[in-house]
Amino acid sequence: MMEMTKMSNKTAWWKKSVVYQVYPKSFCDSNGDGIGDLNGIRKKIPYLVKLGVDVLWLNPIYASPQVDNGYDISNYREIEPTFGTMEDFENLLAEAHEAGLKIILDLVVNHTSDQHPWFQESRKSKDNPYSDYYIWKDEVINNWGSSFGGSAWEYAEERAQYYLHCFAKEQPDLNWENPKVRQEVYDILRFWLDKGIDGFRMDVISLLSKDQSFPDGPVIQNKAYGSYYAGCANGPRVHEFLQEMNREVLSKYDIMTVGEAPHTNADEAALYTDESRKELNMVFHFDHMHLDYDENGKYATNRVPLVALKKIMTQWQDKMHECNGWNSLYWCNHDQARAVTRFGNDSEEYREISAKMLGTCLHMMQGTPYIYEGEELGMTNADFTRIEEYKDVEALDIFKDFTERKGFSKEDTLHLLHLKSRDNARTPMQWDASENAGFSEAQPWIRVNANYKKINVENALADSDSVFYYYQKLIALRHELPIITDGVYELLDAENEKIYAYLRKGEKESLIVLCNFTDETVEYEVDESVKAERSELVISNYKDAPEKFASKITMKPYGAYVYYTK
Repeated sequence: MMEMTKMSNKTAWWKKSVVYQVYPKSFCDSNGDGIGDLNGIRKKIPYLVKLGVDVLWLNPIYASPQVDNGYDISNYREIEPTFGTMEDFENLLAEAHEAGLKIILDLVVNHTSDQHPWFQESRKSKDNPYSDYYIWKDEVINNWGSSFGGSAWEYAEERAQYYLHCFAKEQPDLNWENPKVRQEVYDILRFWLDKGIDGFRMDVISLLSKDQSFPDGPVIQNKAYGSYYAGCANGPRVHEFLQEMNREVLSKYDIMTVGEAPHTNADEAALYTDESRKELNMVFHFDHMHLDYDENGKYATNRVPLVALKKIMTQWQDKMHECNGWNSLYWCNHDQARAVTRFGNDSEEYREISAKMLGTCLHMMQGTPYIYEGEELGMTNADFTRIEEYKDVEALDIFKDFTERKGFSKEDTLHLLHLKSRDNARTPMQWDASENAGFSEAQPWIRVNANYKKINVENALADSDSVFYYYQKLIALRHELPIITDGVYELLDAENEKIYAYLRKGEKESLIVLCNFTDETVEYEVDESVKAERSELVISNYKDAPEKFASKITMKPYGAYVYYTK
């Protein structure tokens, strides 16, 4: 294999970092209550260091009634007791920093819990200091629907008014038009940044600004209510709010920010991420997540068509490069199905090889890659067979809606949940082959996937050819090869339905990335305009991959091949 030069420090640290997402509830239980916690994460710092990641993103760890697994926050300055104490968090932060790992926290400020003191006060009357911290109306003024089903408006008897909740009724939306609300949020940011955290992942940040005319949304087929996004996503003041946040808080610290941006295309994302606009470093988009949807939304049996996937990924690569923005790169997270099941092949024959291929395809692009816990093992979707095994509020609502209103059989609905439920990503991390996969000595809050005896960390670390060590090498390459951060992306062979091929081009070097998304052997010929006769193999998921590049290459099932020219 070729020798590589170390990367320069000319770019922001988050541009050459790899982020590892930790879902605290499901990562590691240190105290035997069946729920993952902060000390469990702390215990696994050596594992994360061995993998080579740079940043840990923790899903919400704040005090919460857990209606939506922590995305309903009742106190932003306290740790959820099931996860530990503030001292536990401070110890985790200190040990992570000592080990060279940064930590970013989830910021959830589109809404709070209905148990938050602000809302408890707000709902009491129309004339108390918190009365307009939330969005209240005398009647249901539009057809907006909650993300979890039903109307987005809930009646509160105390005020004889309705409040807006784009998510569960226990998650009332904050009124960002109120400058006091914004200042409260900025104080929360300072509280955590002054503790030394390294940034924020900002939940549904594109929804902060509501169109104050509150227009009806388009009616979605087979849904009782319209879409709330029509008046929420990329609203009229969202950029003003984020620029204010950046000016007053974010710009004062050396941190990274990534905003979750539902219903935001690449052109709109340019406004959030262009460095000159001083808003966010990058956003999570959903364009590639929507490619397998049907009339019932994400609960569909479709596979993602490769040509469409390439088109979307290329749009984002091109636009972020053009606008001086930055990409976030991900296949899965706590809200999505497992990558190898959804985009690869989770059969015994192809699970590992396709997991490595997916990693290659993503990690060679320009942007910051995000690894979701267990992705580096090739963990698969859950194997639940009964609705009682699901815990997610969305899954339970969907099961009820599909079986009672849409006429789906229970079996067909369970199959859709197996493919797309958020619980697929939330089953416990699989550490070893002992009871409960080494996650906990107690019954876990959600059942462990039955394949844990084969797919686990202990087995992966004992196998030099495992998905883990392949991801370790992908991460090392990003640290060592500047072209992965700085090179221009260029798609090859856009209409090919089997192969994802692209270039990364620098002034004096280039990468050729070839990925087979099928279980077939494909004889592939690279366009003659690609001059790469002297290219050397950087990484492949097949040991017998050609060491030197040739314009014609035999690509094995789910094969990935990366060649470097200097």
